[in-house]
Amino acid sequence: MKTRKGNKVYPLTSAQKLHYYCMKYCPKKQVLNIGAGLTIQVELNWDILKQSIQEAIQRCEAMRVQFTEDKEGNVYQYVVKEPTAEIRHFDFAHWREEAAHAKMTEWTSTPFEPYDTPMYEIVMIRMPNNFHGIYIKVNHLIMDAQSLIVFYKDIIELYCSKVYDEIPEPKEMASYIKQLEKDLAYEAGSNASKKDREFFEKLISSSEPIFTDIYGRGKLEAERKKNGNPNQRAAINVSDNVDANLANFTLEKEPSERLFRFCEEHHVSMTCLLLMGLRTYLQKENDEDDVSVSTTIARRATLMEKRCGGTRIHSFPFRTIISRDDTFLEGIFKIRDMQNQYFRHANYSPSEYYAFRKQYYHLTDGQTYELLSLTYQPLTMKYEGPGLDKLGDIAYRTRRYSNSACAHTLYLTVSHIPAGGLDFCFEHQTGVVTYEKLQEIYFYLCRILFYGIEDCSRTVGEVIDWS
Repeated sequence: MKTRKGNKVYPLTSAQKLHYYCMKYCPKKQVLNIGAGLTIQVELNWDILKQSIQEAIQRCEAMRVQFTEDKEGNVYQYVVKEPTAEIRHFDFAHWREEAAHAKMTEWTSTPFEPYDTPMYEIVMIRMPNNFHGIYIKVNHLIMDAQSLIVFYKDIIELYCSKVYDEIPEPKEMASYIKQLEKDLAYEAGSNASKKDREFFEKLISSSEPIFTDIYGRGKLEAERKKNGNPNQRAAINVSDNVDANLANFTLEKEPSERLFRFCEEHHVSMTCLLLMGLRTYLQKENDEDDVSVSTTIARRATLMEKRCGGTRIHSFPFRTIISRDDTFLEGIFKIRDMQNQYFRHANYSPSEYYAFRKQYYHLTDGQTYELLSLTYQPLTMKYEGPGLDKLGDIAYRTRRYSNSACAHTLYLTVSHIPAGGLDFCFEHQTGVVTYEKLQEIYFYLCRILFYGIEDCSRTVGEVIDWS
């Protein structure tokens, strides 16, 4: 297949293949849906907003990506020239706010048709309390969180440029197709891809990780006993019930700024600090210095990558061995050094990573070493461009909606709140993780982080014992 409806077709990228595999085998096909709302406390001109949304879609090739399947079952993607999905308007003004959010959760939980149809739905919404804005549902195959935020900001900037004469139109988006062609050329066997493969295969084969659970060592010890192998290090971590929900906890502006200041003073990323907190919690719960979690890398270093849309997230297991005798700061530096190596090789296919590891350690289906995954999302959807003074002190509200399905036990996404502070969003399988357990994780994570940064010369053991 070379074309579809007159449009050139391309194979899926490594990032898309991992998502597609998830959707193909998950019983709930909405598992890749991302639902988000942005509202502001300002009356909007709905005609101008609709026009701005339509222009933003036209400017963003990634939003016009559709998929098709050939007779052999191979899946391809192509970009349609003109958007076809309707931009709807829905008035929640006289609804209870909880009911409005429940309705948008219902929208988010409705799967897309997989082939030859738009992979997005956009609704202009009027909420109670004079909040107005946009709800977007998009399939993860065509957008990730960062590209969705850039798309949201493009709509806002287009709208502002039409309403206020002195505000210029935003810069053009980058071409999704051009970046896609670069990615596919890398994956076709470039020297860079060979070096990345060598790095990760050497890392995987260096020694075997060990499974650490939020509930302690019980699951691993039960499998060791069942299999008669006291040295088993992997555990089966799958569930037939993929029903899921979101649980959000808000860290206020002032304590969040203490975390930011610590990162700035010690030249480490927020992801490093959060990884340190999570792995220390697992170290505490499992009495184990060897801890693995999954971490996501956005792969948006260049201007083209930042503005091309699409899904560029690569998720890899991230293993650290940090002794109780190491200081909290030494642990963070170990994470930073390993993270820097990951960044240099992050274009490597996660699917190939997991396939090589499974073969090397003779893992059975469902066996793993990682229970949870961390994503840090530094961007906000707040407009901060030219003419901000014209908008005044606007109240912003952002909200992420559950798609009611989760392929893995637990995902933590930490993101910035427009008004300041951090949102800790736990997407979790409701049949495996309770809300009370998530409260406990968040409570101890914060205790570990703040006790650790208060005096980073404290040992990890001291932090664990105090928390």
